[in-house]
Amino acid sequence: MQAWWDNLSIVLQVLYCIAIPSTLILLLQTVLAMMGGDADGGIDVSDTSGLDLSGDVDVDVAFDGDAAVDTVVDGGNPADFGNIRFLTLQTAVTFLTVFGWVSIVCVNNGLATLLSILIGIIAGLIMMYAVAKIVQMSAKLAEDGTLNLKNAIGETATVYLTVPAKGDGEGKVTMQLQGRFCEIAAVNGGDSPLETGTQVLVTDVLGDSLVVESTVD
Repeated sequence: MQAWWDNLSIVLQVLYCIAIPSTLILLLQTVLAMMGGDADGGIDVSDTSGLDLSGDVDVDVAFDGDAAVDTVVDGGNPADFGNIRFLTLQTAVTFLTVFGWVSIVCVNNGLATLLSILIGIIAGLIMMYAVAKIVQMSAKLAEDGTLNLKNAIGETATVYLTVPAKGDGEGKVTMQLQGRFCEIAAVNGGDSPLETGTQVLVTDVLGDSLVVESTVD
């Protein structure tokens, strides 16, 4: 082993020092991910440590009386979950792994050192982008499973718990939203209380609650 190492050029020694540790880290990330652990040792590989290329994501958590929790994603910016978080621990490790091994292969096949490194960088960036894209798609799937109250605007609902007159508190309504039967807090947009069973129209969203008005003039 020592003889093999001593016979390597400085460039190859550096490349092996990059490729081997990054490969081990990548394997560790993969094993932890398969076991359900945190592959980044406390850093979510798809978290906000990445380079966010657009606006902020506002997340509100709505609690109802039955201890049900609905996560509400502010859909004001359609690109909220469309960002590619290009620079994360996972993408960096992926880049170093691919860069290292591709460059080593190129050097060992007789290509010029600079050309080998250039090819390694290009291959690393391609794989880095691919991993970032996979993370983006995963985030998009997560978004699809959350409840966005703004999708309720313009839809009808049924009062479940009396909704007091405007400014006097909130009640609850039930409705079909995003293919699910939901029970959601609601406030009144009118001056008359809305009794249980009343059909209402959702006109707006106020915080964690829907703004509703009677469908009867």
